[in-house]
Amino acid sequence: MKLGFVTSILGQYTLEQVITTAAEIGYECLEVACWPHGKVERRYAGVSHIDLENPAKISVSSDLYRLLEKKNISISALAYYPNTITEDLEQRHLHTAHLNKLIDTAQKLGVNMVTTFVGRVQHKTVEENLEIFKEVWSPIIEHAEAKNVKIAVENCPMLFGADQWPGGQNLMTTPAIWRKIFNIIPSKNFGINYDPSHFVWQGIDYVKPLYEFKDRIFHVHFKDIKLYKDKLNDHGIMAYPLEFMSPKIPGLGDVDWGKYVSALTDIGYSGYACVEIEDKAFETDEKSVLDALKLSYRYMRNFVI
Repeated sequence: MKLGFVTSILGQYTLEQVITTAAEIGYECLEVACWPHGKVERRYAGVSHIDLENPAKISVSSDLYRLLEKKNISISALAYYPNTITEDLEQRHLHTAHLNKLIDTAQKLGVNMVTTFVGRVQHKTVEENLEIFKEVWSPIIEHAEAKNVKIAVENCPMLFGADQWPGGQNLMTTPAIWRKIFNIIPSKNFGINYDPSHFVWQGIDYVKPLYEFKDRIFHVHFKDIKLYKDKLNDHGIMAYPLEFMSPKIPGLGDVDWGKYVSALTDIGYSGYACVEIEDKAFETDEKSVLDALKLSYRYMRNFVI
């Protein structure tokens, strides 16, 4: 496995600065945030470390690409996490258009991996969403197949506040739904960006699905989660998730990283593994963010060589 991080946490840095910082800490890869320019709707969104309107800046012959080679840093994936099947049809068109452009860019750069969400219409049932998913995502995956690009969807429910309640904004959240989705679109270019933390707060075994879906795991996240039992007992699992849990850097939450990485080695996973920093305790200033990246690197090196 190659150890890296999601670049959105360094949203104020240029990509050159991100690459240099990653190399100085010891990271080997980057999941590069590639949002469109415009209004930022939530934390960690809106970061554009590669401008899709000017992809030549990081073409294989560019100075940036030479910097990547010099620093021995790979790009694990191009990242964009919108709600692609929102009921707002204008937004749906904008999101899918940018995602398709990202697929084109991934192919041109030789990255061949895009990480994203499938989205969800919050007020419709799972069954209704599956029908919309088939309509919206079939051409997206056909486009990805034509470009030889893999799509890895993260299992985050996106259910973190009143505007995302009920239902959340990402359908691809549980093993049961994964089975239905992969039955609808069985393409070998369509898979999972596996984040164990989202299963912890849902009360789902985060190790067992690795074995069933081993051929679908294209990319993984290293993000921890801490459950507060007193708050859980007070609010219950139907509360907004942030009422009883908090994302943490690896080692400061409830994920058993030895068990998780051991299972990854069991299934022969040797791809990219990116730390995703969303720990508010490390967001007070630039030094805190860099400390989070350094501490995460040191901790995960106990499990990933």
